Amino acid sequence: MIEPAHADLSIVRQCDLLGLARSSYYYEPVPESQENLQLMRLLDEQYTRTPFYGIGKMTAWLRTQGYEVNHKRVERLMRLMGIEAIYPKPHLSRAGEQAQRYPYLLRNLSIERVNQVWSTDITYIRLHHGFVYLVAILDWFSRYVLAWEVSITLDTSFCLEALDRALGLATPEIFNSDQGVQFTSTDFTKRLEAARIRISWDGKGRAFDNIFVERLWRSVKHEEVYLKDYQSVPEAVSNLRDYFTFYNQERLHQALGYQTTAQVYTGN
Repeated sequence: MIEPAHADLSIVRQCDLLGLARSSYYYEPVPESQENLQLMRLLDEQYTRTPFYGIGKMTAWLRTQGYEVNHKRVERLMRLMGIEAIYPKPHLSRAGEQAQRYPYLLRNLSIERVNQVWSTDITYIRLHHGFVYLVAILDWFSRYVLAWEVSITLDTSFCLEALDRALGLATPEIFNSDQGVQFTSTDFTKRLEAARIRISWDGKGRAFDNIFVERLWRSVKHEEVYLKDYQSVPEAVSNLRDYFTFYNQERLHQALGYQTTAQVYTGN
């Protein structure tokens, strides 16, 4: 754990060593009851299986599991987890708060090379007594994970740290994301514009527009998170670091002709 008064290492250096977004240290997560944490674990697993379930179906499903919950509670927990059902909703064209809006650029686009399209997303990662958020940036052609960060809040800063790390490796032609506030923020879009990257946004509620990240999350959950019971944030970060190394360097992907993502991304 991070020691505020460590004699030899600054807080920034300790965060770097743990792989924890530095912005996370300065926030205290709002505690949830054990029952709510259990509900969130169940919602996470069911959402991974049925991402098209909205608040109503999730509420009904939880009741079949013996939990007498109302839709307002389920709505709050799903919002806290950063998840929503994947299906077209009415008024998708309604303008949000952003002064600048960007179209979805990937429809019918042929993905032919590395660094042609990158995409990003955030997912919920459960701990034994809490939860964290994970953001990742990957290359569509190779499925290579260029950067990732963990945070205890949905603050934009950890997404910016992941973006800076990825841009330290290469620059994509197109960067695709959903319309979450982290990715539509001025700080995030200006980073991309400064690098002359074309910005693409999914339709709201249409996470399958970002299908390769959704597949990545299923792999992370089923091959790593659900098999373990992380006791702390450092333990989660350490295990996720090992998993992403395995995912990039060792895991064979059928869609890539049983090559690793690193082999395809680097051409070696």
